[in-house]
Amino acid sequence: MMMLKVIPHDISFDGCSLITGFHGIGGAGYWTVRYLAQKLNAERVAIIDSDVISPATTTYLGRLVTPYEILRKENLAFFKVEVPPFREKEVSFFRSFSKWVIDAGFKEVALIGGLDSSLRTDETTFRLVHTSSFTPKDELVKALILEDDHLIVGPVAVMLNYFEVMKFPAFTILAYASPERVDPRATVAAISILSEYYKFEVDVMPLIRGAEVLEQEAVKQETKSRRGVESIYT
Repeated sequence: MMMLKVIPHDISFDGCSLITGFHGIGGAGYWTVRYLAQKLNAERVAIIDSDVISPATTTYLGRLVTPYEILRKENLAFFKVEVPPFREKEVSFFRSFSKWVIDAGFKEVALIGGLDSSLRTDETTFRLVHTSSFTPKDELVKALILEDDHLIVGPVAVMLNYFEVMKFPAFTILAYASPERVDPRATVAAISILSEYYKFEVDVMPLIRGAEVLEQEAVKQETKSRRGVESIYT
C-alpha cells in the first residue's frame, strides 16, 4: 500500500486556497507554481513524504529542495512538484494527496495546466474547467469553458475527478501552450488570471523576455532547416 505523509502532520490550512500545477504541455503548470512561489516570497511550511518519490533532489539558494513541498504566503498555498512520482503509482499518489487537501481545510484548489496551442480558435489565452461544486466569480465568470470532448490527462485529471466525486470546489486554468517546448507565455497567461482572481501583483516581464528569446531561437532554427532543405534541390 502506498505511503503518503505530510510533515508536520498536524498543519492546518483552514480557509486557504491551494494553487498547483505539473510538468505538462509547455511546462505551464510547474512554472506557474514555481514563479509565483518565488515572486511572492512564499515560505515552505510542509514537506510531503512518500515511498513513490523519484530518487532526485536539488538545491535553491543554498537550501535543499525536496521533490514535493507546500509553500505558503498568507491565505495562498502552493504545492510544488519538482519531479513526478513513479508512473505506476501516479493515480494513487494524487488521489491520496487530494484527500489530504480536503482534510487539511483548504477552501478551494486552482489547478494549472497547458492546452495544445494548435487547438486555439480565437484570441483568448486559456480555457476553464471546474468541478460542479465550484461557482466561477469575478474574472472567471467571463472565461470560456473547455470545449466538449477535449481530453485532460495526468495529475490534473486525477485531482479534478476526485474533487468532483467528493463535491469539492476546484477549477483548472488550461493556458494555450506550445507542445514542443517550455512556453513562458502560457505561464504569463495563467499568472494573469490568478493575479486578478486572488488579488495579488507579480512582475511577469522576465517571463515575457524569456518568451521572446525562445521565439527568436525557434525562428532561427526554422530558417536553418528551411535553407537546408532548399540546398538539397539546388
